Amino acid sequence: MSNATIELINNHGSVRQYKEDPVPREMVRQIIAAGQHASTSSNLQMYSVVAVTGAAQRDEMAALCGSQDFIRQAPVFLAWCADLSRLERAAAKKGRQQVSNYAENFLLSAVDVSLFMQTTAIAAESLGLGICYVGAIRNQPQDVIDLLQLPRLVFPISGMAVGWPIRPPRVRPRLPLDAVLHWETYSTIGEEQYLDQYDEAMIATGIYKGRQVTVAGDEQIEVYGWTEHSTRRTSRALRTGLKEVLAKQGFNSD
Repeated sequence: MSNATIELINNHGSVRQYKEDPVPREMVRQIIAAGQHASTSSNLQMYSVVAVTGAAQRDEMAALCGSQDFIRQAPVFLAWCADLSRLERAAAKKGRQQVSNYAENFLLSAVDVSLFMQTTAIAAESLGLGICYVGAIRNQPQDVIDLLQLPRLVFPISGMAVGWPIRPPRVRPRLPLDAVLHWETYSTIGEEQYLDQYDEAMIATGIYKGRQVTVAGDEQIEVYGWTEHSTRRTSRALRTGLKEVLAKQGFNSD
């Protein structure tokens, strides 16, 4: 059983090559407005998005996000932000003080913005646009905050390049459903088999050719699948300064 929406979702793939054609501002507004209809905790809508369309500013953003050329190429870059600042201003208007210095508040805002940006992504793809998430927006978070003039209690969670794809995106296989779907209780039965199957599927795509992650003590190997790639990535400490920048923005972890 399927429908057009499920097919659209199943055909998702990251786009890293874009045409020069601009994305009309009204279309950007349309997909963002659709994203606003995503679920949100208690209707608090703890998110904001900054649309970056100027070539010079996109170039600056690309430089802060690993110098990835597709960010310069895409006509629109969206900076998705967890945002508790609007609620703080609303609280002040009502003579109250928002309690924001708890981990739960940051988690709520991070989940809210994640739902918002993924719903927007689906809306964009339904109109023929392509997108690519940019986690590298957190490489130099303070510089991004300064560039976008983000106030206290606003933090960039992810970036997103948006534009017209030069070609249809490549759809990567995902883990077998039974590796992620558990019934009633969490189970690891059959997990090794699922991971082996997924390694084979990812090796067959050739996606990791020339893209092996280098970790001290590890060398280039011939059979390099998802488990090798992913465990190499997660064995390194990345973006270790995030906690300090989060605290500076008012997102403490009490």
